[in-house]
Amino acid sequence: MLKNSVQAKPRQLALIIPGHNEAMVIQDTIRSALASGQNRDDIFVVDDNSNDGTADLAREILAVNNVLTVPRSGKAVAIMQALDHFQIAEIYQWAHIADADSVFGPSYFAEFTSHLDPDKYVAATGYVKALKGNWISKYRAYEYAFGQEIMRRIQSMLGTIPVIPGPTSCFRTDVLEHLDFTTPNITEDFDITLQIHRKKLGKIAYIPSAVTWTQDPKDFHDYVKQVTRWYRGFWQGIIQRRVGLGFQRIDAYLGYQMLEMFIYYLNLIVFLPILLLQGHGLYALAITFLIDASIFFAMTIMAAVSHRRLDVIEAFPLFYVLRLTNMTIYLKAFFEVVVLRRYRLSDSQWDTDGRRYRMPVGATEGGTE
Repeated sequence: MLKNSVQAKPRQLALIIPGHNEAMVIQDTIRSALASGQNRDDIFVVDDNSNDGTADLAREILAVNNVLTVPRSGKAVAIMQALDHFQIAEIYQWAHIADADSVFGPSYFAEFTSHLDPDKYVAATGYVKALKGNWISKYRAYEYAFGQEIMRRIQSMLGTIPVIPGPTSCFRTDVLEHLDFTTPNITEDFDITLQIHRKKLGKIAYIPSAVTWTQDPKDFHDYVKQVTRWYRGFWQGIIQRRVGLGFQRIDAYLGYQMLEMFIYYLNLIVFLPILLLQGHGLYALAITFLIDASIFFAMTIMAAVSHRRLDVIEAFPLFYVLRLTNMTIYLKAFFEVVVLRRYRLSDSQWDTDGRRYRMPVGATEGGTE
């Protein structure tokens, strides 16, 4: 475990917001951070050569010296340049990196900083919720609730958090020099988290009381693009970091997760059709569907209650479309990256064109923050 060497730093936490063509949301995100308790002088924006005035809009709220424009280089490299330019590691104990479409809860930074223990943790993540929107955002509310109310707590207990998500990622500044932000993985947050495990840098804190909201895809086409990128990046990380071949807890956890998924797919795609063809599967199919639907609906109710969003329930029948979409993309990405050895490396730039939208009034559970 990495020995802590940052206790004497004069400031506790810097917020770094990287962005490319984020004119539609950048000011809302900065104002949200201010309203959530972050000091204006401790907010930094790195603009990855936007052509829509992102940097100028950020400078309308922040000091000119707190906004940096860099040549087009991609999210990870832009973050590295910001860390160096603003001397984050020399001044701050912690560096919090957030997506440019983040909306922070009213006590987000107070909750976050009160739980940061530099003697115990090297990184931390909060609780991500979906902004209110279409049926896709309702499905994401279900996914986030299940993933964080149940799975993230288990991962935290076991010390196997596999990904520190983009909207809420925080690192003790002395670990930054040990992390390679220039990773060729298209899901850099997953790869950087795997690096923490592989290099045995220390523990990752989960702070569920620190809540932030994020935008989800605005249509099905954008959803498919996003999930495809996520799953390709997942398999890239599995290959690049040789997950499953090591003897760490993260190997056991992700190995079990992958095995469970493939057994489920095998039953669904192979064994169930065989039973149906043999004339023995109609009853089994009916029972399987009823059990699955009951469990799925119960978890949807849990999501609606925990996120205080009853609108999640009304979209429940459509959730099966996205579940099947996820299954298809997961398997497709596996064959592309693992079997066909495509998309092993990626130097693609981030692209938010057409993806962002202004946050509607009442988009968070308590209205706009």
